[in-house]
Amino acid sequence: MQTHSIVVGYLLWIFGFTGAHRFYFGKPISGTLYFFTLGFLFIGWLIDLFLIPSMAEKADQRFNTGRYDYTVAWLLLTFLGTLGVHRMYLGKWITGLLYLVTLGFLGFGVLYDYWTLNGTIDEANRGA
Repeated sequence: MQTHSIVVGYLLWIFGFTGAHRFYFGKPISGTLYFFTLGFLFIGWLIDLFLIPSMAEKADQRFNTGRYDYTVAWLLLTFLGTLGVHRMYLGKWITGLLYLVTLGFLGFGVLYDYWTLNGTIDEANRGA
């Protein structure tokens, strides 16, 4: 069963020099490296154009489907992360509201969520 969309992977790849697509596919270490090096000076970013289908396949094997959709949560984090909407989607209303009034704990909470969102969704889907 598909957990991570190839189409969304390519859409996030457009911002891939920030590591967005790598975080989405569950690769937080390389996502962070891409973030700080502009996708390894855009070279790694271009190579990833061809690697996205295999990254999606590996993510599908690694993470569980269930009540919460990875794509929805990732799009909410990517575009509304500082407002905490992704946390509210996952039922974490208190921290979602705290993100709303602190701009995602001044951005550090959003970065933390880039590292942990796939695991959080996977855990929620196993328990749901």
